[in-house]
Amino acid sequence: MLEENFLEVYDKFKLEFFRRIFELVREREGSLSAMEAFSIEVIHALHEPTIGQFAEFLNISQSNATYKVNNLIKKGYLVKQNSETDRREYHLVLSDKYYNYTDIMRSYVKTVVGRIEDSFSFDDAAQFGEMLGRISEELMPEVNI
Repeated sequence: MLEENFLEVYDKFKLEFFRRIFELVREREGSLSAMEAFSIEVIHALHEPTIGQFAEFLNISQSNATYKVNNLIKKGYLVKQNSETDRREYHLVLSDKYYNYTDIMRSYVKTVVGRIEDSFSFDDAAQFGEMLGRISEELMPEVNI
């Protein structure tokens, strides 16, 4: 029962995510392809990675990662920022254009969290938040962000 419920919630979040991506990904100049949208979400989750870290996480070549990043820079979703410790290295920083896009994407999470807070007691919602934190930090070591 727990597994089935978890998968159902996960699938619903994915489906809403995909629906919103396809709403945003219209064939017009500067729009994101579906692969670019997924790439930008990975870069966001990795918190200002280098191209090497981005490539390593996705298990793709450095040249493939560079190609994807350059397209995102051209479209205005990313900027390169020199590392403070090694000026030869740079980090991928999300632009304001990305944050305008992601606000649309994350609004469903805010909607569901609001519904949780309205439907459950404060203590139950707080316990659920603690459980999610533990799941993320302790039970998902494969995705260390």
